[in-house]
Amino acid sequence: MSSTATKSVGLIGLGAMGRGMAESLRSAGHDVHVCDVRHEVAKSFAQGGGVAHETPAQLASHCAVVISVVVNADQTEQVLFGDHGAASAMKQGSVFVMCSTVTPAWSVQLEQKLSDMGILYLDAPISGGAAKAKLGQITMMTSGTSQAYAMCNEALSAMSSKVYRLGDKAGAGSKVKVINQLLAGVHIAAAAEAMALGIREGVDPDSLYEVITNSAGNSWMFENRMPHVLASDYTPLSAVDIFVKDLGLVLDMARTTKFPLPLSSTAHQMFMQASTAGFAKEDDSAVIKIFPGIELPKPKK
Repeated sequence: MSSTATKSVGLIGLGAMGRGMAESLRSAGHDVHVCDVRHEVAKSFAQGGGVAHETPAQLASHCAVVISVVVNADQTEQVLFGDHGAASAMKQGSVFVMCSTVTPAWSVQLEQKLSDMGILYLDAPISGGAAKAKLGQITMMTSGTSQAYAMCNEALSAMSSKVYRLGDKAGAGSKVKVINQLLAGVHIAAAAEAMALGIREGVDPDSLYEVITNSAGNSWMFENRMPHVLASDYTPLSAVDIFVKDLGLVLDMARTTKFPLPLSSTAHQMFMQASTAGFAKEDDSAVIKIFPGIELPKPKK
């Protein structure tokens, strides 16, 4: 396929990250084709430029690069091999870019399965959040063949500020993303625990936030997530159940080599507790609600 073919890019999954990534592709001059299970969301995006499709297969028939930004491995399987899946319509030599957080072993198997069909594959989990996605500044943790990179380099550059090339086959990208999620989940849980202790001890939570964010104990997650607690706004940007899933993947990966992860195990239990207590769909900062005997900040008027 010629390099000009990569100007037609398909993106499946217009959630918090996917919508911004599609907008970045459009801003960079790509002919963007989109698909989402919520058809009205895809149509809304296309009103600003681009083409909305009702099925992954319809989208894939028009694009040499197909990017999947769905929640997990099961949804990715549906995108590719479900009813009207993309794999059935992808041309030989086209590339599937997988941006979900999954187990590395699953990603390796998917690369082989697509290779048997003549389809290139890039293991390409993402990080950065919705705001950076809209600005084309996400981080991509990628691994795959040189042929796969050649097909989608322009699209990757349009969506990200950093594209890390971590290996020449699938698996390495997903391993690094899983380790990133270990730190993210543990840091959110630790931030919640620290804020909860401060509240229990009678420290003004706004003052505590001010001091910690200017001290050695600060973390990106404390600085980013604790304002949600201070505002009592648990609108999900990343939900509690995301870390039930992702820390579960962390533990699954380590279990295969019998590697102990005491902090990850504890953080996973904290998110599990929050989920079963009814906070599954709330922002992941709602993990602070598991701590007893504290009065959390009320919504600011």
